[in-house]
Amino acid sequence: MRKILALAGTALMMAACGGNEKAYDATGTFEATETTVFAEQSGALLTFSVNEGDSIGQGQEVGLIDTTQTWLKIQQLGATKEVYQSQKPDMERQIAATRQQLSKARQDEQRYRELVADGAAPSKMLDDAMSQVKVLQKQLDAQISSLSTSTRTLEKQTAAAEVQVSQLRDMLRKCHVTAPTKGTVLEKYVERGEFVSVGKPLFKVADTQEMYLRAYVTSAQLQTVKLGQRVKVFADYGDQQKKEYEGTVTWISSRSEFTPKTILTDDERADLVYAVKIRIKNDGYVKIGMYGEVGLTPNPSPSGEGSE
Repeated sequence: MRKILALAGTALMMAACGGNEKAYDATGTFEATETTVFAEQSGALLTFSVNEGDSIGQGQEVGLIDTTQTWLKIQQLGATKEVYQSQKPDMERQIAATRQQLSKARQDEQRYRELVADGAAPSKMLDDAMSQVKVLQKQLDAQISSLSTSTRTLEKQTAAAEVQVSQLRDMLRKCHVTAPTKGTVLEKYVERGEFVSVGKPLFKVADTQEMYLRAYVTSAQLQTVKLGQRVKVFADYGDQQKKEYEGTVTWISSRSEFTPKTILTDDERADLVYAVKIRIKNDGYVKIGMYGEVGLTPNPSPSGEGSE
């Protein structure tokens, strides 16, 4: 009987010692890439179809800020551009008369040149004809310069108006509130009908399909971790309930830090640890802030019952 009791006691001690062995190398908490969406324009929030817990797609429109004033300014600038276009001078028509006079003066100059050469006309008549050609040429050059300057000015004014229209169209686009990334709405900060200003936070969204376990390893463990490494990750649901996921190491901190109080490492005596991020595909059960474990050694298995 004593022999049986002794064997039973030894078995219990061995079981207790085995139960103290950790089935993980490091622990941490799960996090997701969170994005806070801010208002890019000021105005009343006419529509806002966002609720906490909603799943939204990238580029999906979820709200609209009042666009009335912006739209009216675009219409006003459109009319201004038409005025500028109508004021542009028709250069060829405005200089046509001067061109005709210059052509006639050159013909007279040539005729007098021939008459003077034949001795049929005094040289003064040729001098007057040459002077008239010079005067008309200067008038034509001045007209062309003036009309060209006016045209360039109106073209620049039109271009400036077009830039303003582009700016207003960009403001109009920013009145449409869209999701910059797919994910789940974590928090909602405003309601439909509120007046929002530029920079006011509207809602927060996170991609919960790809989650990250932020764990901490000691310098001794660091030599066994590398980017792209495939590891086993266990989501801890409490009460010894765990679920296993395939994970990939995506980031290793280049700086050490003191062990966070809420995190346990394999070597609890270590003061300095390195943070690592491990990506997993979430099946909907892992939540932000949930505790998790990671096994860096080959084929680890989670501790406790209920593991998968």
